[in-house]
Amino acid sequence: MFVDKVEISIKAGNGGNGAVSFHREKYVNAGGPDGGDGGKGSDIVFVADDNLSTLIDFRYKRKYVAPDGENGGARRCSGKSMEPTVIRVPRGTIVKDAHTGRVMADISDDEPVVVARGGRGGKGNQHFATPTRQIPRFAKPGFPGEKFDVVLELKLLADVGLVGFPNVGKSTLISVVSAAKPKIANYHFTTLTPVLGVVKRGEKSFVMADIPGLIEGASEGIGLGHAFLRHVERCRLIVHVVDVSGIEGRDPRDDFEKINLELANFSEELAESPQIVAANKSDMATEEQIAEFREYIEAKGLPFFTISAATTQGTDALIDCVTEELDKLPPAKRFEVQPLTLEELEKMESEKHSFTVQKIDDVYVVDAEWLAPILMTVNMEDYESLQYFQRVLRSSGIIDELERQGIQEDDLVSIFDFEFNYIR
Repeated sequence: MFVDKVEISIKAGNGGNGAVSFHREKYVNAGGPDGGDGGKGSDIVFVADDNLSTLIDFRYKRKYVAPDGENGGARRCSGKSMEPTVIRVPRGTIVKDAHTGRVMADISDDEPVVVARGGRGGKGNQHFATPTRQIPRFAKPGFPGEKFDVVLELKLLADVGLVGFPNVGKSTLISVVSAAKPKIANYHFTTLTPVLGVVKRGEKSFVMADIPGLIEGASEGIGLGHAFLRHVERCRLIVHVVDVSGIEGRDPRDDFEKINLELANFSEELAESPQIVAANKSDMATEEQIAEFREYIEAKGLPFFTISAATTQGTDALIDCVTEELDKLPPAKRFEVQPLTLEELEKMESEKHSFTVQKIDDVYVVDAEWLAPILMTVNMEDYESLQYFQRVLRSSGIIDELERQGIQEDDLVSIFDFEFNYIR
């Protein structure tokens, strides 16, 4: 089964929490704080794998959660940082933000690409000792790892794309010029998925893709073309295969214009790609039909070849021309990673310390996911640790929101499992 577009969720590992610990050793008085730092959470890394040709595996596993960094320990021991979590995808896969459509990565090279970064580890209490605060009983929690809903979209890495109406002979052509073995039959939409074939010419070789047949309205979702037009985007050269015989009652000139219109509707850049026209089924066409179509195409300044893929007539000359043209063209298109917009950056920053306050049965309930790891590192029996927690509540705006909602002295505040009475 060929799957070329899926949506998955990825979550990098959180950083480990810093430790609260004090050095204890015989004959050593007041050893001081020695809590170690937490380890870094695991990054989520995408890697191109040439053994994969479809995204079907992601149909069955849609959520990827990387391991968290280890917590710090006593004796200044830092927690273990986690190795990257590797997700293997077919070469040519684009990673996009599912909500904004922003391109986050183009997995076309051998280099691994970090898409979601793991959180940094929190600092142990060894870092918070001062001349006036010699026994800090608190540490910093680890930072959360990045999480995204992403769309994986496979765009084939082929040098040459064969386009044209169904049943014009694209599959036959790729089968005679390469080792590809597509399904060939005398009916429309024989090819239901893109087929890749390696074409060798002497010491040179290139990849050719047989794109399933386009029809009028493909760019609007009609037929199979809409699903597979994305695979033509990276092609450096387009070979437009046309049935010059008109055996199915269509005009080859009309076919040519309709397919080019669909390419233009899908992408203006695609419509401007270099193109070679291959007039196929010439063995069933009259000289007059071929001459009229040749004149029409050459008037547009495009290279024209008369071929019969079924008998291999003219295919050598076509492939020689394709090889020469590829030598003149730049490398395959790469999709540039798009930076975050100012609005997205502001939204991400606000979400880092987002919270809600609700009054339920005379209790002010604070819901803030980011506060959970902080609460774990706070010693509620230690004055300095409580001061640190109070500063967090004040700097994040939670205290201001409680006061705005009219909280009074001794009113009860609940944050997860921790409850306390409000004191001005």
